Amino acid sequence: MSARDEAVLAVERRGWSGPGAKERAIRERLGISPTRYYQLLNALLDDPRALAHDPVTVNRLRRRRDGRRARR
Repeated sequence: MSARDEAVLAVERRGWSGPGAKERAIRERLGISPTRYYQLLNALLDDPRALAHDPVTVNRLRRRRDGRRARR
């Protein structure tokens, strides 16, 4: 995994007070747009290296994603 991939998971691991704070941190810390961030994050959820690096965060996000897909 790249340093950017690890940084994406680190942002997601942290609790946020609101969506504005998270989006601001994405832009400031990673230097990318929130849209690009979520594209990268979604790809990481399917990457076995991400699961090995941070299984708690990846599994939590996979459950959340799967729940959204099931409601559609």
